[in-house]
Amino acid sequence: MTVEAMPSPVRLKAVAAKGQPDPSPALEQLYRGFESELLVPLWTEIGDLMPQSPRSKAMPHLWRWDRLVELASEAGRIVPVGRGGERRAIALANPGLGGRPFATPTLWAAIQYLMPGENAPEHRHTQHAFRFVVEGEGVWTVVNGDPVRMSRGDFLPQAGWNWHAHHNAASAPMAWIDGLDIPFSYYTESQFFEFGRERVGTVEMTTPEFSRSERLWGHPGLRPLSQPDAPSATPLLAYRWVDTDRALADQLALEEEGHAATLSPGHAAVRFTNPSNGRDVLPTMRTEMHRVRKGASTLTHREVGSSVYQVFEGTGSVTVGDKQWSVRRGDMFVVPSWAPFTARCDAASESTLDLFRFSDSPIFEALHGHRSQVGDPA
Repeated sequence: MTVEAMPSPVRLKAVAAKGQPDPSPALEQLYRGFESELLVPLWTEIGDLMPQSPRSKAMPHLWRWDRLVELASEAGRIVPVGRGGERRAIALANPGLGGRPFATPTLWAAIQYLMPGENAPEHRHTQHAFRFVVEGEGVWTVVNGDPVRMSRGDFLPQAGWNWHAHHNAASAPMAWIDGLDIPFSYYTESQFFEFGRERVGTVEMTTPEFSRSERLWGHPGLRPLSQPDAPSATPLLAYRWVDTDRALADQLALEEEGHAATLSPGHAAVRFTNPSNGRDVLPTMRTEMHRVRKGASTLTHREVGSSVYQVFEGTGSVTVGDKQWSVRRGDMFVVPSWAPFTARCDAASESTLDLFRFSDSPIFEALHGHRSQVGDPA
């Protein structure tokens, strides 16, 4: 039986350029042979595959929160939240990534919207995830049967392959942002997904002030001896804003008293960590909260790996590469790999500029490929 060969996707062209062999009929014939056998010589690709520094396909971009909420509200009116669409989650699509629902090549960011009385059905997936709440309350996420309150400023991580659902016990809609490593899982072809129950049980639909995970793990500096050593992801399902706010405020207060407590003058920052081992909350994502004092700026910073930011409070300006934007509460923006980033809080802002950040730094640290630079590029 004759098997038809598929057309080769490889296309090579001899060009007169520095570092390239001189064009000739023999070279063209060689390239046709490469094409037919699905071969690509490194000398035609090295500038793209091995640049002198990262060249991200992702672009700096800003999404306005007011517009995101407006569109999510309209989706809430006409798009059901049950099976099929599974979640009313609307992803940020970076303009440099070909229309894929990816904020960066490794990170997913989306606004999720739940109407009063609605329940998002249970499922689980191998992708690691978190929720961050910039405004509102009344939704509980239920992780492995543990109801966890979601309120303004709360950060709620959830490691992969844990059952989870959501229910809105309030009389108003609620929106929050989801962050996941979906693009990383997609490109590495490592995804698993499984449907759970249509509705969680009556006990799981309760609305406790503190989840079981918080009662067990949410005591600073204290770990329960009944629990296994060093889980790879955090067992604490909620990091409350009251604690984050106090930590940032104390750093700035210590700075005013003349103590070294901030990253740079007027710039306080904390990292959310796994209480069992002090490492990142999730194996593939780093999460932080930054606070910039009125009239202050951060130092310019860039690193291998990408980041997504959301403005939690305040007004100011951010510079990402050659882009600069004025930002306000809820706005979201992307910092691509190795792009210089600086933030400034308006002197006339009603509050400090508070920024929630998540990045893919743990991936590159695990691969020994992480590099960072502080200060203006040379």
